[in-house]
Amino acid sequence: MPTSSTRPRQRLSAEQRREQIVSATVSVLAEHGFRGTSVDAIAQRAGVSKGLMWHYFEDRDDLMVRTAEHALLELRHAVAARIDLTAPAPDVIRAAIHGAAHTRDTHGAQRRALDEIVNNLRTAEGSARFTLRDYEDMYLAQERIFRRGQDDGDFRAALNPRALAVTYQGAVDAMLGYLDAHPDVDADGYAATVADILLDGIVRSR
Repeated sequence: MPTSSTRPRQRLSAEQRREQIVSATVSVLAEHGFRGTSVDAIAQRAGVSKGLMWHYFEDRDDLMVRTAEHALLELRHAVAARIDLTAPAPDVIRAAIHGAAHTRDTHGAQRRALDEIVNNLRTAEGSARFTLRDYEDMYLAQERIFRRGQDDGDFRAALNPRALAVTYQGAVDAMLGYLDAHPDVDADGYAATVADILLDGIVRSR
């Protein structure tokens, strides 16, 4: 019977290996920032060779793009886990704002890694790789919530759902940036104020 020292090492699937490398990239970015993150450091953190990394990613830029997408997905899932999407739309919006604020404490590494990539990754022409166009999926999801609120009579019907989604996301991004810069600020209290400001402007008077 093989002992723990002789048992064959389990071979990771391609997807597991990608996740391993992406997780290492998140960790190094969160600690050292974009400019301080080298391929060597990522490979060492992941416990793989640089050569192996390029079996799963085209190049460093591809790795950064996939890491940003992965971090964003984890953040969205973290917020969604705190929300009852069947609740009235104003309650959904309020819960989402509080959920986003809580990621400062629960998903700080993902937040920092995503910010570093978004603010620093450039195309070959020198323009930002990520722009507001990359918010489209989030805008669409948020529009559906605002439309439901209008259909249910909770939100003012005359307001443009896309404008509401863009305004909401801008407010959340500003909140997160402020909370990052001021770690002593109470995240729940700040989120409550942001939610009040947004909802007071769009909730229909009864």
